Amino acid sequence: MATSNNAFGVDNTFRKKFDREEYLERAREREKRETDERGKSKAKGPPVQRKPLKHRDYEVDLESRLGKTQAGYYCSVCECVVKDSANYLDHINGKKHQRALGMSMRVERASLQQVQERFEQLKKRKAPGSFSEQDLDERIIKQQEEEEERRRQRRERKKEKKKEKAAEEEPEIDPDVAAMMGFGGFGSSKK
Repeated sequence: MATSNNAFGVDNTFRKKFDREEYLERAREREKRETDERGKSKAKGPPVQRKPLKHRDYEVDLESRLGKTQAGYYCSVCECVVKDSANYLDHINGKKHQRALGMSMRVERASLQQVQERFEQLKKRKAPGSFSEQDLDERIIKQQEEEEERRRQRRERKKEKKKEKAAEEEPEIDPDVAAMMGFGGFGSSKK
């Protein structure tokens, strides 16, 4: 029995033969569908006109939550929680938050007239609150007096605690029992 190594008797028709034109046509159709979908998703409507970025007219209150156990800072505009104050400030100054408020990240150019008006406003705001060296001296003296008062109160509280502690340690002896035992005390005149 002789074995032959030729493949004449083997059926190899099961192997798939690729039709290049058919697959090229499929690829072109897929690319055409994807470009149509991309064009539709971007062109949903007219472009949104956002206001330019403007100065915040309210004070951000971060100090009220200091030292308290909390989950973080909640942004009601974006409905998200931020872990700490630094990240919260980054968030409210960031692109996502400003877009949710309806503002673009572009800043309106200020004219010379607007800058001068702004400086005048700041000067007016600062004038009533300014103070002199005399005011500073008065504030320092007042602070020193307050500190002295706190020290005095602390000393008084310490003395009271000492008296209470001494009263607790001193056992109360019934005078009848002491006389019966033969002693009136330990000879101390202090009370």
